Amino acid sequence: MAQRLPPDLENKLLEAQRLQEQLNRVVQERVALEGEKSEIERVLKLLEEVGENDVYRSVGGILVKVPKDKVVSELKDRLEIINIRLEKLRKQESELRKRLDQLLREIREAQARLQIGGELGKKGAG
Repeated sequence: MAQRLPPDLENKLLEAQRLQEQLNRVVQERVALEGEKSEIERVLKLLEEVGENDVYRSVGGILVKVPKDKVVSELKDRLEIINIRLEKLRKQESELRKRLDQLLREIREAQARLQIGGELGKKGAG
C-alpha cells in the first residue's frame, strides 16, 4: 500500500514546482530580451555606417522616411530600458535558482528521513 506524503513535504514539492515554473518564465523573458538587445545593437551599428541623414522605417506595412538621429535616439532609449530590465531579470533568476536549490535540498533530506523511517518500521515489524 502506498504511503501518503506528509503535508509539509507535499507543500514543499508544490512550492518547488511553482518556483520552477516561475524560473522558466523569467529565463524565457530574459532570452527574448537578449535577442531583442542583439538586434538593436546590430541595427545601431548598421545605422552608424549609413551616410544618409534620413532612413526608412516600416510603419503599418509601409516605409516612412524619418530622420536617422530620431531612429538612433529611440533605439538607444529602448536599449537602455532593455538593459535595466535584463539586470532585474538576472537578479530575479539568480534568487529563484537559490531558493529552488535550497527547497530541493530540503525535499531530498525529508525524503531520506522518510525512507529511513520506513525501513526502521519494516524491521521492527519483521
